[in-house]
Formats: sequence, C-alpha cells, structure tokens
Amino acid sequence: MISAAMDRMMAGMMVKPSGDVDRDFVAMMLPHHQGAIDMAVAELRYGHNEQLKRIAQEIIIDQQQEIAAMKLAIGQPLPPSTPAPTQGGDYHSHMEH
Repeated sequence: MISAAMDRMMAGMMVKPSGDVDRDFVAMMLPHHQGAIDMAVAELRYGHNEQLKRIAQEIIIDQQQEIAAMKLAIGQPLPPSTPAPTQGGDYHSHMEH
C-alpha cells in the first residue's frame, strides 16, 4: 500500500534533465505530489485514526490543486476533474494513472 506508492513516486521522479529547468521541476514534482495523494488514499482506506484521515483528505485536495497549477504554468492540459475521496470512497476507480 504505502510502500508501493513510495516506489511509484521514486521511479516517477527519476527524470533525465531536459535542460529546461521549469519543465524538469514539474516533471519531478508531479510524481512527488501524486505519491502524496496515493499515500493519503491508503490512509483513507486502511487507516484507523480519524484525525489522520481528515489530514489525508486535505492532502489529497491540496496536492491535486498544486498538480493542476503546475500543469497550467507550463501549458499542459488538465485531466478531467474528479471528486475528492471520502473515507469510504473508492478513489482509484476515478483516477487516471
């Protein structure tokens, strides 16, 4: 769960620099932010601490907003909007990978 999210995040951040600092920054930050989302989803699904679950929901919303802002800043199209997950929701069935 969490370790798989970390593995995906670390692999995604292994970007060969293009020489365009702005694009390289976004290319490395997107998997970092997606990794935070994936870990927060795992907390929502499997965690027991209600305070951490609320924090996880906030992390998901914040990271989605930051991903959108970075993509807009470099002219990348945004994916279709998806609702923020709830503690009982199935988040990944709505997400593109």
